Amino acid sequence: MSKTFYHFLMKYRHPAPKDNISRFANNAYEDHSFPKTSYDYEEISSYLELNGSYMESMSVFDEAWQLYVLIES
Repeated sequence: MSKTFYHFLMKYRHPAPKDNISRFANNAYEDHSFPKTSYDYEEISSYLELNGSYMESMSVFDEAWQLYVLIES
């Protein structure tokens, strides 16, 4: 994959988010400890489980990851 997950996710940022992925992208942008250079599902998932208090549900991450794999591979 050419882009990191974070770089991919940033295209979903929006000043007035209307969906969960946009909210996730906005929150990840504000999270200065987010693993921005990672391409690894397990690394990002573990990080969010321990530090992603802004996540309503990990299913949002899973949905975003599926899009990432589909579009970037």
